[in-house]
Amino acid sequence: MFGFFTTIDKERAKNLSPVTLAFLGDAVYSLYVREKLVLSADLKAGQLQNLTSKQVSAHGQSELLERLIPLFTEEESDVYRRGRNAKKPTKSKNASVAEYNRSTGFEAVIGYLYLTGQYERIEKLLDGRDEN
Repeated sequence: MFGFFTTIDKERAKNLSPVTLAFLGDAVYSLYVREKLVLSADLKAGQLQNLTSKQVSAHGQSELLERLIPLFTEEESDVYRRGRNAKKPTKSKNASVAEYNRSTGFEAVIGYLYLTGQYERIEKLLDGRDEN
């Protein structure tokens, strides 16, 4: 059965395609950024969209990774590498290949953590409160 916040075990999540994990991770990260912006500032929808686009872009995610990669657990690092190295069906229009690959790895980690119910871990990583 499906419902919001449905979780799966880690083994099943690891067996999913890293591109599939990235697909979900992109949506989770986008929602995180949008919610954070809406709750932190009284801005118009267009302004919110511009700010969201900067953070959710491959370039923005690649920059965020500079801070996050050292904080990843071994398990997260494995998921990241699989996502980064995965063959993708599309190419980025506005980012370098390296940025696009790194952002796919990042999104795969977020998707993996989300599917396995590790919501606090997502929040700690994205808020900079890592407690490996």
